[in-house]
Amino acid sequence: MKIRVFLVDDQVLVRTGFTMVVDSQPDMEVVGQAGNGAEALERLGAVGSDVVLMDVRMPRMDGVEATRRLRARGRDAPRVIVLTTFDLDEYAFTALKAGAAGFLLKDAPPDDLLSAIRAVHSGDSVVAPSTTRRLLERFAPHLPDQEERPDERVTGLTDREREVLLEVARGLSNAEIGARLYLAEATVKTHVGRILAKLGLRDRVQLVVFAYENGLVRAGR
Repeated sequence: MKIRVFLVDDQVLVRTGFTMVVDSQPDMEVVGQAGNGAEALERLGAVGSDVVLMDVRMPRMDGVEATRRLRARGRDAPRVIVLTTFDLDEYAFTALKAGAAGFLLKDAPPDDLLSAIRAVHSGDSVVAPSTTRRLLERFAPHLPDQEERPDERVTGLTDREREVLLEVARGLSNAEIGARLYLAEATVKTHVGRILAKLGLRDRVQLVVFAYENGLVRAGR
């Protein structure tokens, strides 16, 4: 079955361009479009979708609120990739916290967009060092200081799991973490799964947000 992609952007030309890229692939298709978050929620109630490409800044309802409401629909809700023009966009950060599975720049190469759609559809998350990491580092200084009130869940992690968590927060892939910590990629994947379970988090994006919010990683590190 093809990956069903839904596009949400207030610019028709942007939607047209994404449609051409997505529909050129044999394993995916665009099943619907919307010009703002409110319209997207309405149409997604009637159209089945696997992945939503969600613009951040739109009239009526922005991508942050739309993502939050969409993810609140439960496990069967489509996964969301946040799209923005700027890689340091506070709206994108809040969208990630609202439940988006990834963050991508609108001018990303087509291959990156397609890879992101496939990764998110398979259950992974898009955490690119050149985008999401800079985004979080930009706003980390403005997050509450958790050093005096560390999350109790952190104490349940082993030393190795904490090491893996820090590398995930810095935007490294499983392969890159394995090379840095001298671990097999499969072993890293197992550690990530255990960390997610212990912290009660959904995916790598939430791991990154958790690490920054709890002071495990600071801007510039």
